[in-house]
Amino acid sequence: MKRGYYFGLAATGLLITSMAAFGFTGQEYSKDAMVSLEEARATALEAHPGKIIDQELEKETGGSGLRYSFDIATNRGTQEVGVDAQTGSVLENSAEGPNPD
Repeated sequence: MKRGYYFGLAATGLLITSMAAFGFTGQEYSKDAMVSLEEARATALEAHPGKIIDQELEKETGGSGLRYSFDIATNRGTQEVGVDAQTGSVLENSAEGPNPD
């Protein structure tokens, strides 16, 4: 019985978290991305666990030239994780500087 309850809580949390995934800057580039926003979010959170507080799809040098950029809040500060929108590889995983993009 408890297992079903905890599974339900986890599913609800996942649903609430994924609802924020629908809005992001750079949606006009989505048609050119081979990796979905949801896949990129999962990759970013695997690279650096925390809470995504900002997300965008942007043209940027490095990798294929199209990347998802995520700001992830942790108890140590904000981490920026970039995921290539064509290959899904992590291009950046560094502390957000004093002058964020």
